[in-house]
Parts: sequence; structure tokens; C-alpha cells
Amino acid sequence: MGIYRDQLLPRFIDKACSSDGVGKWRARCLEGIAGTVVEPGFGSGTNLPYYPAEVTKVFAVDPATLGQKLAADRLAASHVEVEFVGLDGQKLPLDDDSCDAGVLTFTLCTIPDPMAALAELRRVIKPGGAVHFCEHGLAPTEKLQKLQYRIDPVQKRLFDGCHVSRDHRSLFERAGFEIDWFDADFAEGPKPWSYFYVGKAINP
Repeated sequence: MGIYRDQLLPRFIDKACSSDGVGKWRARCLEGIAGTVVEPGFGSGTNLPYYPAEVTKVFAVDPATLGQKLAADRLAASHVEVEFVGLDGQKLPLDDDSCDAGVLTFTLCTIPDPMAALAELRRVIKPGGAVHFCEHGLAPTEKLQKLQYRIDPVQKRLFDGCHVSRDHRSLFERAGFEIDWFDADFAEGPKPWSYFYVGKAINP
């Protein structure tokens, strides 16, 4: 998986996740975010064009170091200061209560232990802060869910651990977050991969 995982897959994800259609979901996800932000799954910086002016700094975390190179143009064009601080969203190299908010976009689907990652976000985000999230996940119908569960083993192998069958709202609630607002619907594309969750979860 070396060349595929380290060189080819990050380029594919960059192209697939930077479309205008996905951008509309990113923009909605990031409405109202401000201050210092931690972003596990920073990737190639596809959120940067959608960060509002009130965001002053982003701590970027991502295991694919090629993403930093792919993000070069977006970094140069952005008003946001970005500091790359780590590779693992399950172990954030940040102090307690050091961030105003967090961002997860198409990331929680891939993190091996999502509960560990959410616990870390609760640790580093100040009380009253929030995680803004946009993910693809478990569809609302039993027929599609069965298909997603069948797809998952192959999906994980091809896309470096990505799941299509995670219920992201449930994960946030189990981790102790309080849902401020939430929506889910089908986006463009094949339905097993395109049921999107978007919302804001408060760290109480």
C-alpha cells in the first residue's frame, strides 16, 4: 500500500473532495466558526477557502504528509495561519482547553478509533466550544444500510480505513457532546457513499 497510500490516494481524495458540490456542504458546516481551530484530517486544505474571517489560526493534523504539498496554493491564498502539529487525530499534541473549536470533514469516517478522537477533541476544545462536522455515513433506509455494511470491508482496504456505515450523530452523543444543530441528506453521487451528516456539536 506504500505508493498507493502515500502518493496516489491523497491526490485522489484531494480531487474528489474539492468539487463545488462538496464545497457547499463545507461552507454550511463552517458557518459561525471563529478563533483558534483544531482540524484533524486537514488533508490538502480543502476547508481553507470556506473558513470565515473570524478564524485566526488552524492547528492542522493529518497522517498524509503529502497533503501539505497539495495544500500549497490554498495555504498561500488563505487569511488563516496554519500550523501543522501532528499526524494522529487520536493523540492531539495540544494543551487542554487550547482551542475555541474543532473541525471534522470527511475524517471521522476514517479514524480507527472515533471515540478516542472525539475524547481528544473534548480535551483540547474549551468548554462551550464546538466541533463543526460534515461526514458521509450510515444511510436512513435498511436496504441501503445492508449494502453499506457489505461494502465496508472493501471500502476500508481501498480508502485507508474509510467506513461508509458510521452513524456520526450517535458517535458525538456517545462521546458526551451536545448537538446544537444537525441535518442529514443525500448529496450528489452514488447513495451508499453520499449520505452526508452536517452539524455542530457543543463541548459542554
